[in-house]
Amino acid sequence: MANLLLFIARSFFKLSSFSVLLLLLFSFSSFTSTEAYDPLDPNGNITIKWDIMSWTADGYVVNVLSSLITYDACIAENVIKFEQAVVTIYNFQQYRHIQAPGWTLGWKWAKKEVIWSMMGGQTTEQGDCSKFKGNIPHCCKKDPTVVDLLPGTPYNQQIANCCKGGVLNSWVQDPTTAASSFQVSVGQAGTTNKTVRVPRNFTLKAPGPGYTCGPAKIVKPSRFVTADKRRVTQALMTWNVTCTYSQFLAKKTPSCCVSLSSFYNETIVPCPQCACGCQNASQPGSCVDPKAPHIASLVPGTGKNNLAPLVQCTSHMCPVRIHWHVKLNYKEYWRVKVTIPNFNYNMNYTQWNLVVQHPNFNNLTQIFSFNYKSLTPYAAISKTHLCSMFFRDDTAMLWGVKFYNDLLSQAGPLGNVQSELLFRKDKETFTFEKGWAFPRRIYFNGDNCVMPPPDSYPWLPNASSHQLVSALGLLTTLVAAIAFLFEYA
Repeated sequence: MANLLLFIARSFFKLSSFSVLLLLLFSFSSFTSTEAYDPLDPNGNITIKWDIMSWTADGYVVNVLSSLITYDACIAENVIKFEQAVVTIYNFQQYRHIQAPGWTLGWKWAKKEVIWSMMGGQTTEQGDCSKFKGNIPHCCKKDPTVVDLLPGTPYNQQIANCCKGGVLNSWVQDPTTAASSFQVSVGQAGTTNKTVRVPRNFTLKAPGPGYTCGPAKIVKPSRFVTADKRRVTQALMTWNVTCTYSQFLAKKTPSCCVSLSSFYNETIVPCPQCACGCQNASQPGSCVDPKAPHIASLVPGTGKNNLAPLVQCTSHMCPVRIHWHVKLNYKEYWRVKVTIPNFNYNMNYTQWNLVVQHPNFNNLTQIFSFNYKSLTPYAAISKTHLCSMFFRDDTAMLWGVKFYNDLLSQAGPLGNVQSELLFRKDKETFTFEKGWAFPRRIYFNGDNCVMPPPDSYPWLPNASSHQLVSALGLLTTLVAAIAFLFEYA
């Protein structure tokens, strides 16, 4: 046995440096990752799910819903071989949503598949289908790009969870509207689990860049319960694609900033200068002066969203500003007013939300005209008594009330929303000193906002003024005492 171990050791050390290098490169290649980590939502992602429900002459039917919508357009003199698929996009992110103009999903076929027809969605281009006669496919591109249909689509073109213009709510705001589906009939594909090839190179724009999608992974087949709950069916094959978000990929510059004020200090701390960019004097029209007489000709009509921001001319040049004002101080409570003005003329922010970090959110008593939910990324850990000392409930998600202020309109007289928060004081931690009353971090629609530097926060009247008064009083007393002694000496 000892001789065998010695032989293996000698054989290993005889490996050339080139062989070792190849071994290392191979091992590193197995750890490729496209995920972006969010500490406030560590499990947040968008999952694209495909379920194969039945095989056809040269393909399969993929479905992620409990009901399968059949397609009989291929019944003609020449039977077309096709596969049917319903693809569903699930938004499992707690506070990051997809707003208008909505998601765009793309992929690359592994073989020579074509899309015969679609319901609940459509490809943006048909591609070259000149080799087909009679029945022309919906799309012949090797790398199709799919978008959602708009609300108001005829019912015979809809399926469940479709036709919302690509808008997906966040999981916390409304999980019932956090999914979107479309059906696709595909031809020239495999007919068994062994011959089917999953698509590759998935891309997701929501609506712009920022998401990175991993490869499709075959998982355990999904199970579906019938409407009467008396029967369970199972997919023949299932695969998932997971997409994660990175703010660094989404935007070159920040998209929001924070300003601060308080009742105990006249100083209003503005957003940092050039927080989201600087005014470019050499390029007129890079921002809009709200007092300009021709502003109506520069600003698009309401309801028209454009990814390229057109902002008011400000010192910070941010599309959105969040203002945190410490408003009132009571014996056992204190009150904050939060205002969100929109400086972007090109965007109406639908289903907007804020994520705020502050140590007193564990004692939030009342909130006015906003919805609230506590976010505890490490809730399972913090439930233990020992860990509860380290993981405090200091993160809150705020969003508008439906049909009241869930729409942050484009820049203008109506382009702001506001609310007030009432906190109960914690005797162990509460203080107005050293900027404690201001948030540690704020996110708007999932993007980290630029905070002012801590040394600029509105502090209580500093101790130096009290020291100066005390020193002046001491000096006055000393002079009076000396005068008294000289008078009666």
